[in-house]
Amino acid sequence: MMHIALSPFAITRPASLDDFINTIDARLTAAKAGGADLLVLPEYASLALAGAFVATPDVMAELDAVVSRADALIAAFRSLARHHAIMLLPGTLPMRGTDNAIHNRAPLIDGNGAIAFQDKRVMTRFESECWGIAPGAAPCVFATDFGRLGIAICYDSEFPLLTRAQVLAGADIILIPTCTDSLHGFNRVRLSARARALENQCFTALAPTTGIAPWSATLDENHGYACTFGPIDRGFPDNGVIARGVLDTPDLLFVTLDPAALAQTRADPAVRNRADWPSDPPPATVVALA
Repeated sequence: MMHIALSPFAITRPASLDDFINTIDARLTAAKAGGADLLVLPEYASLALAGAFVATPDVMAELDAVVSRADALIAAFRSLARHHAIMLLPGTLPMRGTDNAIHNRAPLIDGNGAIAFQDKRVMTRFESECWGIAPGAAPCVFATDFGRLGIAICYDSEFPLLTRAQVLAGADIILIPTCTDSLHGFNRVRLSARARALENQCFTALAPTTGIAPWSATLDENHGYACTFGPIDRGFPDNGVIARGVLDTPDLLFVTLDPAALAQTRADPAVRNRADWPSDPPPATVVALA
């Protein structure tokens, strides 16, 4: 059983790196007080740090401000996770890879400070066309004390085969940090998360950015709410919604997820969504009406 705190992170302008880290520390303190084993922050939460170093909105300057401080951020996140003895997914941050390209990377850090990364695989138009973010490594699964977890970063959740690979590798919970500047974008991710839970009979948990930041070119407008989904089957809510927060509010959403409940449903479901995937779907043919 895993107790998760999902943070609809409010984008505010920090005064310094220490000020930004103190904001994360406060979120961890609240998550720990609420009994969470894991705190999940949204995609690109760390881009808020650029506000401390870039005077006027500028995409490339903001990216550079965070990329150049990525190592310091990672060190601080690991220290905070150890201090609070809690697992931390601090959203994502742009990091330069060994290929010299910038990737959108999600660190997962346990309570001892051990760390591993999930890259975003599929870029949105603004990431590829305006920001120059490059596709990262293939999906992976993290072995933790609470079972196996997968991370599908925002747009990646809209592509079923990426999540399917994680579920087949044993992930019962898919964490979805997201950053969207419109309700269209948020609802694409939300509905995709719900569909991934349905078709894989797994849990999905979504944490979005929220708030308006006119001082930022990368995080200017943010909409969404935290939510968690499960199978639409026996033992779970009729609509698959396990928990949801309030639109555009920054309050933590606490939820307890039990993989044993998944196992019970998978053993005797009304339908076998997880098992009935066609292994090699045949190509469609075009048929004329006669």
